[in-house]
Amino acid sequence: MTNRGTLLSAAAVLVAAVPVAAWGLLGQQNAGELPASQLDYAFQPLGVPDGLDTVLGVVALVLAGAGATLLVRASRSGGMDKRWWGVLVPLVMAGLLVGVGWRVLTAGVIGANIGAGLVIVFGGPVVAGLLLWALGRGVWLANHGPSHGPGHRPGHGPGHGPSHGPGHGPGHRPSHRPSHRPDGDNTGGQWTGFAPRGA
Repeated sequence: MTNRGTLLSAAAVLVAAVPVAAWGLLGQQNAGELPASQLDYAFQPLGVPDGLDTVLGVVALVLAGAGATLLVRASRSGGMDKRWWGVLVPLVMAGLLVGVGWRVLTAGVIGANIGAGLVIVFGGPVVAGLLLWALGRGVWLANHGPSHGPGHRPGHGPGHGPSHGPGHGPGHRPSHRPSHRPDGDNTGGQWTGFAPRGA
């Protein structure tokens, strides 16, 4: 079972690597064939050597893929509550917009950079909205346990249907009480987030 620390690290790598991958693989977006010194910039691009941005983009893409793969496997196996994708996906989308948007903002053009204005006017609010949604969703999930999240075992936990064992006739009224575990977790095998309680 993947532990919480590993999953949190994978999520952090995924979120951080996406904007770098988008920025590096997209490359500098200069207009025409004029030398860079003769172009106009709304914002100066990062002073990285030619080709280094592509290398960084490839490395970031590999890291993002590895993090996403680990998280998907953990989600399918029940090691992570699938509802946390409602936090990760907006963060990844925001990172993608930031990486692409930065290339537009730093593009070398002739005259005014209209694309930079569009990124600020429209892209900024979209990114802010995605971040706010992810923050709110994350806080809500951190304070509310799952009802039927990953790891929930049918036939266990309070409120589940009757189970007739040996000696229990049709008239037997099942007792809906959660099983008590030594670690104090009485959730009936439910996961609380990136890892099961007590992990």
